[in-house]
Amino acid sequence: MNYELAYSTFDQAEKDAMYEVIESDFFTMGKNVKQFEKEFSSYFGMKYGIMVNSGSSANLVAVAALFHKKENALKKGDEVIVPCVSWATTYYPLQQYGLKLKFVDIELETLNYDIGELKKAVTSKTKMILTVSILGNPNYYDEIEKLCEDNDIILFDDNCESMGAKYKGKFTGTSGLVNTYSTFFSHHISTMEGGLILTDDFEIYSLCKSLRNHGWTRDQDENSPIYGKKDDDFFEAYRFILPGYNVRPGELQGALGLQQIKKLPTMLTQRRKNAKYFESKFKNDNRFIIQKDTGESSWFSFAMIIHQDSGLDRETVFKALQNAEIGYRIITGGNFLEHDVIKYFDYEETKSDNASYAHNNGFFVGNSPHDLTKEIDILFNALKGL
Repeated sequence: MNYELAYSTFDQAEKDAMYEVIESDFFTMGKNVKQFEKEFSSYFGMKYGIMVNSGSSANLVAVAALFHKKENALKKGDEVIVPCVSWATTYYPLQQYGLKLKFVDIELETLNYDIGELKKAVTSKTKMILTVSILGNPNYYDEIEKLCEDNDIILFDDNCESMGAKYKGKFTGTSGLVNTYSTFFSHHISTMEGGLILTDDFEIYSLCKSLRNHGWTRDQDENSPIYGKKDDDFFEAYRFILPGYNVRPGELQGALGLQQIKKLPTMLTQRRKNAKYFESKFKNDNRFIIQKDTGESSWFSFAMIIHQDSGLDRETVFKALQNAEIGYRIITGGNFLEHDVIKYFDYEETKSDNASYAHNNGFFVGNSPHDLTKEIDILFNALKGL
C-alpha cells in the first residue's frame, strides 16, 4: 500500500520493555499495569485509572459500574442519549444492560452531535448522555456539560478515538463521571490491545476494579466503599461481590503503555502537522466536506464526505483510491441505525439525515504520528482528476 490506514509506533523502547516482562516470567496484571494506570490518569489530570483489555471492555465495565452505584444508579429501561455515528461497542453495553437508546443526529462538518438536536432530545426521562468525539474532534463540551448539570444527567464520555484532544484547553475524556479510552494498534497510543477508564469518583473506581477482575474483592483499596472486609482470610481471597468479568490486561500491555505515554505529546504534534497539510490540500476542494476542528483535535484520521453537488459518486472515488493503493474505510462505524444489529435494541430515532448522508457518502483515510506529506500528495493526485 502507498498510504495505509495505520502505522506502527513501536521502536526499540517497546521491544526492550516487552523483553523485560518476558525475562520476569510474570505476565498477568501486575506492577507495569498499575504504574501505567497511575501515569495515564496523571497525564490527563484525573484521580483514578483502571486498565482493561480493550476500549470495548472499558465501555462495558464503565456501564456496569453505573448500575452498581449506591446512589443515582442506572437501571434497566433508563433512557440514554447517544450519537447516531460511533463504533459498535459504544452501544452494545447499553443494550446488554437493558437501557433504552435515543439516537441523535450529527453535524456533517464536525461529525459530532448536532447540539440543537441534542437539546431537543433531552426530556425528564433522560438519565445519561453519552458523548463520542468522532475521529479526534472534540464535542461542544461546555454546552453538553451545562445540559447535564441543569438536568441532573450523567455524562459518559467515550473518548476511544480522541486521546489527547482538547476543547477550550480541557482534555476530552475528562468531562464525564466515567471516561473511556482505547489503546488498540491504530489508536493514538498502542498497547496492541487495551483500554482504560478514567474517573474522579472513588466509588466508581472501586466498582470498576472489581468488575474487571471476576467481581471479587481482591485488589480493593483498604477504604473501599463497595464492601465490608470480613475476618476470614481463606474466604476473603475469593469473595465475589459483583457480577463481573475477566477483562484484565497483561503485563506486556502495561509495559508497552509506559513507553507509549512518553511519546504521546510528540505523536500528537505530528498528527496535527499532518492535518494542517491535509487541510491545505483539500480545504478549497468543494467536492468534499472535510472535518471542521472544533477545538484541538487529535486527528485520529481524515474524514471526507462527497458533497451532494459534486457530481461524484463514492464508487468512482473508491476506485481511484484502490488504483493508487490508498487504504480507506467507513467513518467510525457509520450510522448505527443502518446496521442489521439494530433490531436487537430498544431505541428511539429522533432524526438521522446527516448521519445517513455521511454513512452513504463518506469515508476516511489514515493519519499517523509519522510525516505523511508524501502520502497526502498521493491522495490529492489520485482525486484531483475525477
